[in-house]
Amino acid sequence: MTKSLSHLLRRAALVGTALVALSVAAVAPFDADAQPRRGGTATYAYISGPGTLDPHVASSMVELEVIHHLFETLVAMDEKYNTRPSLASNATASPDAKTFTFTLRKGVKFHNGKEMTSADVLASFERYKKVSPNASVLADVESFEAPDPYTFVVKLKSPNAVFIDVLKSPVYPFAILPADQKDKAAREVDIVGTGPFTLGEWVKDSHLVIKRFDNYVADESMPGPDGLAGRKTAYLDQVRYNFVPEANARVAALQSGGADVINDIPVALAKRFEGRSDLTTLSIFPYCMQVYVVNTQQGATRNPLVRQAILATVNAEEIIGAMNAVAKPSHSLVYASSPYYQGDAMKPYYDQKNPKKAKELLKQAGYNGEKITLQTNSNYPNMKDAILVLSELMKEAGMNVSVDVVDWTTNASNMQRGTGTWNVSTTSFCSNPLLGPQQWRVMFYTFPQVKDDAVLDAAYAQFYGSLDLSKRVAAWAEIEKRVIEQAYMIKIADTGALRAFNNKKIENFTPYYLVRFWNVSAK
Repeated sequence: MTKSLSHLLRRAALVGTALVALSVAAVAPFDADAQPRRGGTATYAYISGPGTLDPHVASSMVELEVIHHLFETLVAMDEKYNTRPSLASNATASPDAKTFTFTLRKGVKFHNGKEMTSADVLASFERYKKVSPNASVLADVESFEAPDPYTFVVKLKSPNAVFIDVLKSPVYPFAILPADQKDKAAREVDIVGTGPFTLGEWVKDSHLVIKRFDNYVADESMPGPDGLAGRKTAYLDQVRYNFVPEANARVAALQSGGADVINDIPVALAKRFEGRSDLTTLSIFPYCMQVYVVNTQQGATRNPLVRQAILATVNAEEIIGAMNAVAKPSHSLVYASSPYYQGDAMKPYYDQKNPKKAKELLKQAGYNGEKITLQTNSNYPNMKDAILVLSELMKEAGMNVSVDVVDWTTNASNMQRGTGTWNVSTTSFCSNPLLGPQQWRVMFYTFPQVKDDAVLDAAYAQFYGSLDLSKRVAAWAEIEKRVIEQAYMIKIADTGALRAFNNKKIENFTPYYLVRFWNVSAK
């Protein structure tokens, strides 16, 4: 007997695999009976150009916000981060959670006009397994099968209670590409998906345009959009993403009419919109978690005692104060609403502000003044300021520190791929704390470049292999402790996001984890 997706979702609600919703400014819900005007352009002042639009290797928000307009997945997360059908109309799981069968929607068109079938799904999963930094989540796959054009089957070697939740990931998305892209190397695919928009012009370091896909086949099982799922409609002719790294310039663009939507607004600059009835500000919290990422494979930070010394120097209050962002202190890698939340278990590692302890750890490590490079970027002031404060805290503890400032695309690529010369960097993880341990896994291994950690490997094997929630919770406790104790990542704070738009020019722009332009229209 198999279990349907709806049954799995009910079970997920009981065990908490679907987590928390965003707290946002009040926004009218989507009105399925409304008749928005078709046509027009929305201009989005965007913090940076994407490094890639290959969905299988994309993890940065500046990539994902574009990608999810162009590509779609078998299942997707809804407004409250639950799992919903997308390109699959249904999914069933065998009682032993080892076989998963997906029934595809019929008639779905790629941007090249060809119909999507199970052959495309199979080829996409095979490519993902070869090129994605997240490919480890498919390591236990015994086979992919396409028994007919509208059925796709995944067979695992061992049970995986959260496999369908894994597939809804918006980061390194399991996007379906045409089968002829199967052998394309990472970052070399043709940008052809099934999404409501197609790629238009892309001028690196300047702008990017997406255009309405007039042959888009929407999921008609729902009256309107729901998160990254549901019935999406592209009303706008196009969306123009202008790459505007400076926050002041983005704010000025919205004020002057040069942009209709902006994101990543520092708290101090949001005050400029006061008294402007035509500009609406949206606050989203919690949105992300800000962390330091420590490179375990390069220079002094190969030594766990040096990493722990860096952890001991952190003063969360000073760092948050410098970030000029919506942020609150927090020691956990999941939110308090999660069934995996451990209470105060991780608190002793957080906000130690203990340079004396750091010096003792450095002495035990045999540290002899080797340079420790902190890398940050010029696009996100909150990240740059967080690194600058950390550099001073580390210097106080006797570390030889240098700061390397690069552009965000380079910074993100270096963290993800382990390239460049850096020991510590900082970034925000957004879907991971919302979706839980399965979403954190690839980040824990990839960004700090973790190798051969038997403790972490065993804990994750227990997590994925258990159908018992209590055992998964125990496994997560071990995972979180290992990551923090070894200072692979150092938690700074829970953070929010400020966005703004011109309500006289744009309607039905609603807040979410990602900025979305389907169902948005121009007035």
